[in-house]
Amino acid sequence: MPYSKFTLSKAVDDFQLTIVEGDRFLPEISPVNPSSLLKDTLKETLPWAVAVGSEKARSEGIINPVLLEVKRQFHGQISVFSGEEFNVQPEVDLTGYVDFLISRSPEQLFIKAPAVVLVEAKKEDLKPALGQCLAEMVAAQRFNQQKQQPISTIYGTVTSGTVWRFLKLEGQTVTIDLSDYPLLPVEQILGFLVWMVQNG
Repeated sequence: MPYSKFTLSKAVDDFQLTIVEGDRFLPEISPVNPSSLLKDTLKETLPWAVAVGSEKARSEGIINPVLLEVKRQFHGQISVFSGEEFNVQPEVDLTGYVDFLISRSPEQLFIKAPAVVLVEAKKEDLKPALGQCLAEMVAAQRFNQQKQQPISTIYGTVTSGTVWRFLKLEGQTVTIDLSDYPLLPVEQILGFLVWMVQNG
């Protein structure tokens, strides 16, 4: 069963997780100034992606440029994967493709531990994607353990490109921030993502 089949309740039940729902769990984080490349890209692609409205357009026109900017902020010392197969434990259905994955390794030819941020793209309603994102986060946690590169926290985000919602997984506890954060000004979202890569 691929990640996309997971509902939030199924992920919680299957992996014996505890959910904490609430307000923002991120600390006060300094905004990160985008490069002129990202500013110019979003100026062109954001209206196009919103007008077309498909998940693919939003992924290509908004989410991917933002994540590549995060990579740019780390001077290429992290990797960003898009549409990559991430088969970790097929026996417990942790298998399938992830929309986006950020690893702290600069290796770009294959996913190398530690995987730290999972990004699930959705066209509009973000809630149904929470289970899928959570299953991918559990997979990343187990992947890192298998590779002897465990990290304390895995972060996830479910996004339409224009709206972002964040999750974190620590041990068996998943915290879901029920606030939705707008893409613009992009400095805030960039700040969040850079902090997550540093602090996962």
